[in-house]
Amino acid sequence: MKNIPLLFGFIFLIGCQNPNASKTEKTNPPNIIYILADDLGYGDVGVYGQTHFETPNLDRLAKGGMRFLQHYSGSTVCAPSRSALMTGQHTGHTFIRGNSERGFTLENEGQYPLAPEELTIAEVLKEAGYSTGAFGKWGLGYPSSEGDPNFQGFDQFYGYNCQRVAHNYYPTHLWDNQTKESLTGNDGKTAQTYAPELIHQKALSFLEENKEAPFFMFYPAVIPHAELVAPQEYMVKYRDKYLPEKEYDQKKEGYSVGRYNYQAESHAAFAAMINILDDQVGEVLDKVHQLGIDENTLIIFTSDNGPHLEGGADPDYFDSNGPLRGYKRDLYEGGIRVPMIAYWPSKIQPNSTTDHISAFWDFFSTAVEIAGIEKDMTSIDGISFLPTLMGNQQQTHPYLYWEFLERGGRQAVRMDQWKGVRLNMAKSPDAPIELYRLTDDIGEENNLAEQYPEIVQKMDSMMTEAHQYSDIFSFQYEKEEK
Repeated sequence: MKNIPLLFGFIFLIGCQNPNASKTEKTNPPNIIYILADDLGYGDVGVYGQTHFETPNLDRLAKGGMRFLQHYSGSTVCAPSRSALMTGQHTGHTFIRGNSERGFTLENEGQYPLAPEELTIAEVLKEAGYSTGAFGKWGLGYPSSEGDPNFQGFDQFYGYNCQRVAHNYYPTHLWDNQTKESLTGNDGKTAQTYAPELIHQKALSFLEENKEAPFFMFYPAVIPHAELVAPQEYMVKYRDKYLPEKEYDQKKEGYSVGRYNYQAESHAAFAAMINILDDQVGEVLDKVHQLGIDENTLIIFTSDNGPHLEGGADPDYFDSNGPLRGYKRDLYEGGIRVPMIAYWPSKIQPNSTTDHISAFWDFFSTAVEIAGIEKDMTSIDGISFLPTLMGNQQQTHPYLYWEFLERGGRQAVRMDQWKGVRLNMAKSPDAPIELYRLTDDIGEENNLAEQYPEIVQKMDSMMTEAHQYSDIFSFQYEKEEK
């Protein structure tokens, strides 16, 4: 475990107090719950425009809180997006910038680990006296490595350490801290134990056990990432409702849906899984109210990137991206603009929205400010969005930056109304930049690069400025130069 000295002091946020609140609620610094869906599209939530299925609990969260309309994920795939969230650094700086695998079997599972010197928000909050727990999918370091969640600031972890294992919703095992826990009835052929339900119960237990002390609960759910599978009690609600079902080659895609006879029901399974996710968010919300800690608890819900196309997923059928272009692995808006809802009774104006442009790396700074921690933030790319939550004047980013090593190498910049996207970065750092004005072209259909060369030049300079070379995660041309 790292020993990071921190000077901190708790502050009390001004707001209306619940007269029925406990003494604990009045004296503790605020609790933080961060729920992260997996591959949920911008348009997959009712209050963001979804009409094919309902999300009553997510809608309830939004009606009681604030909906962010221009919030961005850390990356367009899982691991680097989580790295940006945990470290407060965009993908030009954060340590993990790709889904690099350490192994491909259950005996040798996990992704490339965060380095020992990396500082996570969980470590900062733990040092400040918070109880910390993570429940769901990790993906930032194989078991017992320095990147293991227990060695990155989390007192408790339960779930999937490895992203690849998380493709299976009926896995042979999950991890309970450093213990590999075998799951009853799951042997690769039969399926009895649905992992998301086990994980959810552990998360609810964490809330019960830590209601008297400040806590940070990170809940990176695996839903609705492929494979597309749900228990029968959910499937019966949607079977034959979304016809025709999408045909796909499950063996070619590498997913094992056919073991459970769902290969022809991916539409129904997707809707059923969103139903499960929505129910679980509702149970977290209800639990916080039942424990009497709601007015001292910030709940954030968002997604790690745009919707995927694997395992029979059909985002076009469900209009998962709404008006946005692109999917997971794209740096167009559909790959990185995600829904985000913030809920905090008496602090956040109910049923409100904001156009503040924000990203995952802002959460680090926000959590530090909420907890009242004094910390040097010079290495952090994020800006606290707490002022936005409180309805106060908000500092803004000069620009946001992303890079993605796969698919030929890609970069993107968001600067005010402008969006720049560069493809084929792996071959050349001088590849042309596409330019879009999002205020009147949210679908990124009209490339204005030739009309605004001065803005393209600014984008080019920003891409150069934001990218810091990494020996482990680098563009192909950089490797050749080395």
